[in-house]
Amino acid sequence: MFLSRNPRRLSLVAAAAALITVAPVGVTAAQAQVTRNRQGSSADVSRTAWSGPAYTMNGSGGIITATMNQAINAIRGGTGSIDVVVIAGSGTTTPECDVITPLTGVNSCTTLTLTAARDGDNAQVNTDVRNAEFVYFAGGDQCRYVAWKGTALEASVESVVAKGGGVGGGSAGHHVNSDIVYDACTASTTSAIALDDPYDRSLTFTTGMFRWPNYANTVNDSHFVTRDRMGRLMAFVARAVKDGRTSGGKAWGVGVEEGASLFIDKFGLATLSGPSAYVVLGDHQPEAAVSGEPLTYSNFKIWKLTSGQTYDFANRPTCGYYLKSVNAGVPSSSLYSGTPVTDCSTPTPPTTPPSGGNSFTEVEPNDTRTAANDVSGNTYPLTVTGDMKSSSDRDYFALTVASGQKLTASCAVPTAYDADIYLLDSGGSTVTRSVNDGAGTDESASLTRSASGTATYYLDVEAYSGSGTADYTCTLTKA
Repeated sequence: MFLSRNPRRLSLVAAAAALITVAPVGVTAAQAQVTRNRQGSSADVSRTAWSGPAYTMNGSGGIITATMNQAINAIRGGTGSIDVVVIAGSGTTTPECDVITPLTGVNSCTTLTLTAARDGDNAQVNTDVRNAEFVYFAGGDQCRYVAWKGTALEASVESVVAKGGGVGGGSAGHHVNSDIVYDACTASTTSAIALDDPYDRSLTFTTGMFRWPNYANTVNDSHFVTRDRMGRLMAFVARAVKDGRTSGGKAWGVGVEEGASLFIDKFGLATLSGPSAYVVLGDHQPEAAVSGEPLTYSNFKIWKLTSGQTYDFANRPTCGYYLKSVNAGVPSSSLYSGTPVTDCSTPTPPTTPPSGGNSFTEVEPNDTRTAANDVSGNTYPLTVTGDMKSSSDRDYFALTVASGQKLTASCAVPTAYDADIYLLDSGGSTVTRSVNDGAGTDESASLTRSASGTATYYLDVEAYSGSGTADYTCTLTKA
């Protein structure tokens, strides 16, 4: 039966050992078992150093030989060979290893079919994985895969990446390799369902399983254009931001089309092979994302990749995207194409705004004291304006206060968010603050410099909750 699935000629020893059924540790043979099918050499490669990590992210379950070859060559550094493990949650065939085993640089390929959560602690499974240099998660049901979170298997897969190996996956296997996993454990959702209610029961997520270097704050999706999944990936991204599942108030969705694959090298540079892939950035809080109501989210930033194009996950680009929005559950037209923003320049905050002016509009980035907009040369009373672009935004303004002088900051806050203000000394310590509760609640704080001489102080405007493009206005007076 094994030879009919795999017509390659194996040694008698390898053929006899190729198909093994292994009872999980602590489980009797009458219960669920792991099926182990090894192709190629029966002995693992012995080598002390590898040149990865490398990753393949496939839009459908099958192996894409172009990116698989790239991963193999990257891991082995162009010489020698590697052992590969394919992990599946169901099935009896070995389609992935049938493609992988003949590739140059492959010593062996072992298919492990795990049918229960406890199989993640199977001793033979974890030995095979730790001895491998590449682990590929097959298509199937990602809800089965996330059940291995917290088992020995999770740590074993992570050890492969840590030693310079790699991981990959297709379809469900693509999902499980993102930072935030759409697990579909209650039902599989569609774009229409997800946009109509981003908290529908079909939108469930698992976090804390794998976080690969350079790939943080991501949520993957597969079969992307064929099954029209842009809308649901937008909902996934909005949920990730709204629920605080990411750092920095931003989330990136990675949608890969059927027959396409992203190869990601150890430096975080992804190169596409195949039809298309999309990276969807949500960099602010949703305007409306609550249970039972349609999603509203403005200006998703979308990068479209075609074969041969790249996306740098280590240094994520600030241009090259097109914009699409969702309003009350209705997305913009032509979600899969748009006119990209091509100006990649980053505005530099002026170190000295024009003197004599009595108004100033913030210039990003001004999210730290070292990047503060310097307004010390302006005329007072001075009006400064800005907005809280995300729920973690901070805006800093630097100014000077002379001995005996009283500085007052009075800020009008729009109803889109709740913002607080802090007046800081030159070392960044809080002198005074105003932290009134409620979106649209104004803030006011004052300080008087008692020490001699003139010193630098900072106005720090911080988002407490909510975000938006509506401007706050702060009036600064010195008396």
